[in-house]
Amino acid sequence: MWSFRALVLFAAALAAGACGFQPLYGSRLAGDAPAELAQIKVTPIPDRIGQQLHNQLLTALNPDGRPEKPQYVLTTRLHESLSSIGVKKTGFSTRANLSLTATYEMKNVKSDKPVFHAQSVITVSYDILDSEFATLMAEKEARTRAARELGEDMRVRIAAFFSGGKPQGQ
Repeated sequence: MWSFRALVLFAAALAAGACGFQPLYGSRLAGDAPAELAQIKVTPIPDRIGQQLHNQLLTALNPDGRPEKPQYVLTTRLHESLSSIGVKKTGFSTRANLSLTATYEMKNVKSDKPVFHAQSVITVSYDILDSEFATLMAEKEARTRAARELGEDMRVRIAAFFSGGKPQGQ
């Protein structure tokens, strides 16, 4: 019985390797995503929500600090929209969606040519309460959550780009 389980586990590992599965943060021949991520300079993003996203990206991409000689520059534009959902019979909203859209481009420092561009959209919800202060705090927390999720989505997309091989234009 034990040898059958070991055989099934071994076969599953072989099948996963044969289908082209590669971990995002492991050794591979095409390049090392964490090392490449540490070479990205993140430019400042306007407004408070932009500052939160900027800080999130710095932590996610460069956990050991800003690179001395970055190879890439990441520029981000943010757009925020609010929409009311969950309307009562009286016509008052009880729930809202906050959507953050980040359009970002990464350029090679040496050639000043874009090597990667993408757009990420994150939508978070929060309650609209009877207390105006409580609603403002819920909206503030929703913005913080959205910036955190958006930064994580951007990090994963950029890491996936680097895991596919060296960028064009170098």
